[in-house]
Amino acid sequence: MELEDFVRFYDLIQLDPSFLKRMIRESEEPKQRNRLRIAMATRAVLLVAFAVLMISPVGTIFGEENSAMGVALFCIMMGIRFVNFGYCIQDSLINLAVAFALLWIAPSAAALVSPLFSVLIHVSSFFLILFMTSDRPELGNAGLYTFAYIYLSGNPVTGAALWNRGLLTLTGYILCGSIFFVKHRKKNQDVRFRTIVQNFQFSKPQTQWHIQLALGVGILLGLSSLFPLKRMMWAAFACGSILGCYQAAGDGIKQRFLHRLIGTVIGSTAFILAYSVIPEDLHMLLGMLGGLCLGFCTDYRSKTACNCLGALFIASGLYGVKEAVLLRIVNNFVGVVFGAGFWMLYQKVVQVQAELSAADGIQDS
Repeated sequence: MELEDFVRFYDLIQLDPSFLKRMIRESEEPKQRNRLRIAMATRAVLLVAFAVLMISPVGTIFGEENSAMGVALFCIMMGIRFVNFGYCIQDSLINLAVAFALLWIAPSAAALVSPLFSVLIHVSSFFLILFMTSDRPELGNAGLYTFAYIYLSGNPVTGAALWNRGLLTLTGYILCGSIFFVKHRKKNQDVRFRTIVQNFQFSKPQTQWHIQLALGVGILLGLSSLFPLKRMMWAAFACGSILGCYQAAGDGIKQRFLHRLIGTVIGSTAFILAYSVIPEDLHMLLGMLGGLCLGFCTDYRSKTACNCLGALFIASGLYGVKEAVLLRIVNNFVGVVFGAGFWMLYQKVVQVQAELSAADGIQDS
């Protein structure tokens, strides 16, 4: 294979499956279609292999209770090379450190206080992370930090484990910061973060989106201790998937709502079937199977279904298969209902506020 072909193939495995599938459909040459399919399969396998190689040592070095941070760092690392923060590298690296510090401290701190103070910690910390890292929500990198924050909130630690998580977070920052510097050091050199702060306006669409997402997810996380359901972070994931739709209209929210529920039911059913068919000593492969299938998914419903495999495998070891599946479905239902309800309420408040501002403007004129 020529070096030029190798470089092109390397570029192919960096692409999202949706682009690869579109290229397969548009290609008229069988040889090229096969090459694209091989690239998609290679991408999926390498992602799973890299995840295993990166996350597995975390439990040994930093403690099993900190595997959650390993997962969060892996997801951020996979995305940070593609999207920058929209301002210069020096400010970006400082804010990346702040964001990582909040991911380390805030979720565990919120677990130690009353529900009211927990809501305040979640909302303020999550909003700051979104504001610093997602000035352009349409690029999608906010989803990585949303996942990381919710996942860590569902896996808080204290004492020595918290200090070990801090060391892991520092290690992750060095790795992610290095990647960020190499990929984005020459971008937005004339834009300072203080300019972003000075231009802050509540009326800007991205600001409203930041507030909506931080409030909705933060309130649900903070009040989760009042719910009798276990594994409430699943409800927060579902809520975040609804509120995380940037500039979504009513039809988009409805579609997201239905696809989340349908994907959850399909994924839970697939898990039960796979769990009953696959020999017990191979059940540990279900998580990797879900990750491998994700490498071929392009639509949200399919991704939701595949995510169920790994999540339910972990939960089944804690609660048993039947209760884990029931929790998965019920919590997702609670999350999408809460998310959709909060979205409608927030949109109504924004509409009323806009009408009042318009009325005041007419009176002043």
